[in-house]
This record gives sequence, C-alpha cells and structure tokens, in this order.
Amino acid sequence: MPTPKGKLIAIGGAEDKGTNLETGEIQRNNLNFFELGILRRVVQETGGPEARIEVVPTASMIPVEVGDNYLAAFGKIGCTNVGVMNIRNRADAAIEEYLERIKKCDAVMFSGGNQMRLTSTFGGTEFLSIIMKRFKEEEGFVVAGTSAGAMAMSNTMIYEGNAAKAHLKGEVKITTGLGFMYDVIFDSHFEKRGRFGRLAQAIAANPSCIGIGLGEDTGMLITEGNKMEAIGSGLVMILDGHDICHSNIADIPDGNPISIENLKVHFCENGNGYLVKEKQFIPELQSGGVIKKQVDVE
Repeated sequence: MPTPKGKLIAIGGAEDKGTNLETGEIQRNNLNFFELGILRRVVQETGGPEARIEVVPTASMIPVEVGDNYLAAFGKIGCTNVGVMNIRNRADAAIEEYLERIKKCDAVMFSGGNQMRLTSTFGGTEFLSIIMKRFKEEEGFVVAGTSAGAMAMSNTMIYEGNAAKAHLKGEVKITTGLGFMYDVIFDSHFEKRGRFGRLAQAIAANPSCIGIGLGEDTGMLITEGNKMEAIGSGLVMILDGHDICHSNIADIPDGNPISIENLKVHFCENGNGYLVKEKQFIPELQSGGVIKKQVDVE
C-alpha cells in the first residue's frame, strides 16, 4: 500500500458529547480540550486559522450541540472558516453540497459519540472515498477524530465492550472501521474509563495490530501512516502483541477469563513517538518527527 501523504490526528476525548455506550448516559459537558492545545495543534497541522475545517458530528446523538460547541471552541483560537456537516444517515452523506465541501476543505474532524454510527453511515460511500483519496494523495490534508471519531479511523475497530468485563472472552466486540490506518486498534478515554483490559483482549485476538490507548485531552499525530507523536496533556498507552508467547483466547468458551503472556506495554507522554511498522518507541521527537539525540544520564 502506498504511503499516505495526509495526516491523522486521533484524540482520546473528554469533549465527547454523545452517548456513553457503557452507561447509556447523554453527556453535555462543555468543551475544555482546546485550552490544552489539542485543537490548536489540529489547526497548526491544517495550515493555520484561515484553513477550512469541516466538523462531522454524525457519531453523536446530539449533533447540533456538538457542532455549536466545536464552532465556539475553534472560534476561541481564532478560526473563522469552520463548517458543520449535519449528516445523520447515508442519504445525507450523498448530498452534493457535502460532497463538494469535503473536496475543498483542508481538514475534516469526526466528533465523539458512537463509532458504529460512523462506519454504518459512511462505509462504502462516495463521501468516504473522497476523504480517503485526499488523505492518501494530498500533503497537509488532515483527518482528525475524537473519541468515537478516533476509534473509527483504523481498519480494525472496537465497537462495544464494558471495561468491567473486558477480561472475559467475548465481551469485546470488533468490526471493520473506516480504514485510514491498518494494523492498529484505537481506544479512547483510556485510563479514565479503565479500558486497558478491553484493548488487551482486542490485541490478543488480533496480535498483528498495535493497540493505541488514547487518554483524555491527549492524542496521536500520525504521519506517513506510521510515525506517531503523542500530543496533549495526558497519556497514550501502546500495546504490542507481536511477541505474545501464550494466549488462551482461541481455546476457551465465551465468558471465561483470558490469559496472555508477554504483552508489551509502552507509556507515551507529550513529545514521545512510536513507529508502528518498526514497533519502536522513540523517547523524544523534534518538530516534524525527527528523532532527537538521546543524552545518557548517570
């Protein structure tokens, strides 16, 4: 597969205004993540405050509120060229106005909510094909997503899984995502909602993938479909199952505890990097993804 020229920005949440799938609660907290630099970084990578950004709140059950919140948040950091696409179903995704807008924007940002809404609404559509083509071929084009919008970016996607039962086989449900990146699985709200077990089960079942657990107010900037840089204030956890020695997941009935040996885990803070293909942790990055020289400390 050719190296994509565009950028992915996967954000762990905290501003998710959709339904919490584990509690069924509607969340209406005010956006707070822009103060910590995540949205500023999105704007920077897109080309500055004049760039055209299209927000897609399809994943949310309260898309009008979400759209208004994004307009307010982008406005507070000086952006005046932001639009909201009120796409609720596959018919909406085929509206010519939206297709034309997605051809001309500099970035598209998928909101939080329910990631299955994204895959069932956009899978196989011209709308997604346009975004995918631009992501693969155009330098500087940005595809950003927060919470559900981040989880849907990969080809392999978690769509359900209660954290309290995630150590039991069958409790973590996986399907096909939007496919901007292969060989990874994203999870969001990672440490706050205790989702280590659910991402670990997803990786045990798909050990060729790298698990990316995104903390709140935190994200991964991904270039060339491979180079990842942690951004924001919190934690990104990397789960690598390539060297798993023992796993019982194929042999036990549903509902039984899983067993995994030698699952590698990396903790990433702001500025740490990771190369997916090489499975290499990078302690510190310079701007543009250049590895800084390490200094020995005695």
